[in-house]
Formats: sequence, C-alpha cells, structure tokens
Amino acid sequence: MKLGILGGGQLAKMLVLAAHSLGIRTVCFSPDPNPCIRDITRLVSASFSDEKALREFCNEVDCVTFETENIPLTCAELIAEKVPFYPATKALKMTQDRLLEKSFLNTLGIKTARFAAIKTQDELHDTFISWNKPAILKTRRLGYDGKGQYALHQLSDLTKAWERLQSCDLILEQFVPFQEELSLIAVRSQRAEIQFYPLIRNHHDHGILQWSEAPLENNLLQQKAQTIAKKIMDSLEYVGIMTIEFFHQNGNLIVNEIAPRVHNSGHLTIEGAITSQFENHLRAIFSLPIGNTELISNCLLVNCLGKMFPIHSCLKMPGVHYHDYGKNSYPNRKVGHITLVDRDLERYQKSKLRLIKIQKKANNFL
Repeated sequence: MKLGILGGGQLAKMLVLAAHSLGIRTVCFSPDPNPCIRDITRLVSASFSDEKALREFCNEVDCVTFETENIPLTCAELIAEKVPFYPATKALKMTQDRLLEKSFLNTLGIKTARFAAIKTQDELHDTFISWNKPAILKTRRLGYDGKGQYALHQLSDLTKAWERLQSCDLILEQFVPFQEELSLIAVRSQRAEIQFYPLIRNHHDHGILQWSEAPLENNLLQQKAQTIAKKIMDSLEYVGIMTIEFFHQNGNLIVNEIAPRVHNSGHLTIEGAITSQFENHLRAIFSLPIGNTELISNCLLVNCLGKMFPIHSCLKMPGVHYHDYGKNSYPNRKVGHITLVDRDLERYQKSKLRLIKIQKKANNFL
C-alpha cells in the first residue's frame, strides 16, 4: 500500500508517521521545496498546477489524501480521475468556500450563524444596519488562524474592513455569543461505519488555537454533535476523518466550520486516545477496520506558537509529550505542540496550569 499526500506540513508529517507503523509507504507532493516532512518520506516538490508532475505522482500511489483544504480544486479533480481520492472532491469543494459550506449545512437543517454574501460596500453597509448586531466580515476562501476576517462592532468599522478585504469574495457572519468553542472529530469508513472521538474544548486567541482539552464529559452535547456529524458525513458519502467546529450556546450547538481532514485539536489523540485521528484516517481510506476512539485519560494539547517551549521544563512533568515540527520560527506560527496525558486529576491540573503559563511566557517573548 502506498499513500500520496498533498501538502508537506505538520499534518502530513503526522500522517506519514502513523502510516509507517501500518506498513503503508508514503510520498508527499508540496510546492514548498523545504517542508517539514522533507527528512521522513519521499517528496515531490512541484506546483499544484504542474499537471505532468501530478500525473507522475498518481502513477506511484494507490490513493491520495490531503492535509489542507486550501489546494486548487482543479488539482484535486485531476488526481481523482487517476486514483481514489479521499475525502471526495465534493467535500473539498464545499469546505473551501464558507458561503457554500454554510448554505449546505442549512439545507440539512443544521444551525449556523446568520450569514450573507457580500459583493459591494453598500451591501455590507445595508446588511450590517439591518441586522443591528456585531458581525464578522470574512473572505469566503483561504482564511485560517484568524486570517482573512475583520470584526465589526460599529459603523466606523465597515470602511476599514472593506479596504482590507474588498479584493476577495466575502461573507458576513453574525457574531455568535458563545459559552465555549468545541470540536468533534469523526471518522467514516468506505462501508459507512462511523466512530466519534469525545468532544474537545478549544481556547483561541485572535483566531489562533492556543490549547485544547478533552474529554468534555457532557453526554447530551456529545449526542447532539454526533447526530450533526453523521448527517453531514452520510450526505457527502464521506471517507476519512472530518472535524466539525462548534459554538456552544446555552445547550445548543451551532456549526462554525467543517475541516475535511485531520485537525489541530485532534493532536491530543496521538497519545491520549486508543487510536489516533491519523491512524484512523488511514484505516478508513485503506478499508481497514476503524480503531477504538476512546480516550485513555484527561488530555491537553498546547500549541507552541512562534517558538518551541523549553524541552527540559516540559518533559520533567509526568505525562508530557513533546512534538517539534522542525519548522522555522516566526510570530504565531505553529512550530510544535505539547500533549499532556495523566490519569491523576490533581497532578494533571497542576501540569496544565504550568504548560499554559509556559505558553503565555513564550507568546509574550515574541
């Protein structure tokens, strides 16, 4: 078995490592000539628009997946004509565009923030006035980690937001006053078997994930989230890992975004779950039995943003695992992560506070 992966970042790296233990060979295709997977698998360094390189890539693999939805749809469609492509291109097309994604969810009866397509500055002004609520103007495509969006609280914000984002296709989303942000990671096989990981609580700052924690231990919310995920995955005939990001508002779940891939918040499953999200993605696309998604104990993920944390300070804490992606450092870039897995709740809480303190210190330094 040989897997092709579009992209060469940390998600691709973790897929490669999971594939190795299953006896699956890998090759990554990346426009970046020096990605972080460079030392652990074969790399095809070429543009996503290079059809000759893409065809040669397809000739040496059994199937293809991707680590990011921000790849040209034409690239995915070309590959899907040659070899099995997971998840399917229709899932990729829908999740690449926030307007298509939210429209799709609403057709399934799934609640999202109120939204409207914005084409002109007058439309932005009129819609914001009619809603009379705080809102967020976003690019429909390519936004991640807080990029490509502008919060609108008053009329004076509109001009700056339009000047910054007007060159892109835009969507206006009404702000959701939420209690917490959650994510559900689910896996669906080619035989339509679906398994779910426990809900994960996420903490963001300026749109960037700082840390995640599981399990949430709320059976009602877990069942609601699973019902939503199943409806989405079955509708798309989805194969592989899917992550759904939710706003939790007074017992209700409002879908924020869908990620058709393995997800940052799911890094805690590497050490914290019986089967990691990366292994289960591979199991699903190669028609292997889906692995157990139960968590072993309390789990915490802390992202290293801009710089790695001091390794000795981290590893002297029981249950801590250190992941350095081998990426160059610059502010707010995800260069690694730390996971904490500890059944001793009192010790876990102390270690959690220490890791978050280390993260804040590193962020302040930058």
